[in-house]
Amino acid sequence: MKKDLVVKTNRLNQAFQVLSLAEFHIVQLAIVDARDTGTGLTTDMPLRIDALRYADVFGTTRQNAYMRMKEAEETLFNRRFSFFDEDGKLVKSRWISQVKYLDNEGAIEIVFTPAVVQGISRINGVKEFFTQYLLSQTANLKSVYSSRLYELLIQWRSTGKTPIINLEDFRAQLGVEEDQYKLMSDFKKRVLDLAINDINEKTDIKATYQQHKKGRSISGFSFTFKQKKTDNQLIENKRDPNTIDIFSTMTDAQRHLFANKLSQLPEMGKYSHGTESYQQFAVRIAEMLQTPKKFKELYPYLQKVGFKAA
Repeated sequence: MKKDLVVKTNRLNQAFQVLSLAEFHIVQLAIVDARDTGTGLTTDMPLRIDALRYADVFGTTRQNAYMRMKEAEETLFNRRFSFFDEDGKLVKSRWISQVKYLDNEGAIEIVFTPAVVQGISRINGVKEFFTQYLLSQTANLKSVYSSRLYELLIQWRSTGKTPIINLEDFRAQLGVEEDQYKLMSDFKKRVLDLAINDINEKTDIKATYQQHKKGRSISGFSFTFKQKKTDNQLIENKRDPNTIDIFSTMTDAQRHLFANKLSQLPEMGKYSHGTESYQQFAVRIAEMLQTPKKFKELYPYLQKVGFKAA
């Protein structure tokens, strides 16, 4: 699998609070695929999104994926968002300026507006201005609140903690409507706690939150989070010195890339659970490749799909 790195300006992040989960997924795929082509996005170049790609990434059927894409596109086409530019001027924009249906091919082509194109970048390096995370980290999150909270937290990856976020602002950032979950017990049970548990179970970070009060009422929340240790880190000091050296030379990017290739090999069928998608299988293979034993076991297949030690 390609290293599905999503990079967005933090200003654009804040506009995501109104998107549904399916709309959110379409924009995520657009960001990743635009980066992978090496050309980025333009305001006149249609970006193709295939139902099969959507299905593989987000774990659904191709038919259901195409239905979700079309429904999401229709609402996304009519959505607007506002932001203040570098000069402090209020700007209003739509997300999409053009859509084309390719029903016979199970795909759509979309063209983003200038404001969105400017907010989606394939530039690496400006970490204080861009939020960066792997698409695979949010692909399995089933709640839009989980995805929004993950994006919010990742903006503070360098420190591992957020400032206190005012309750009203926090609800708005998660996209919770004014008339939804007015009782704090409902908000925590149906939104915050579910999102935290989802993130801790399915992403690369483990987060906790602290509530802050003014008087007897909760006025805001702050969060702390840590990067989960990978299997590589856990076994680093216990690694068998006789393990083949090439195990330690495989980067994370290579691991995901070749896991995706391995998932397509017929010979790998014996490792499949049968009901999982190619994308889900690839994620599990990538995890297998983190241990020396499984790496050695799968090495012949890695050679077959073109892996060469550095």
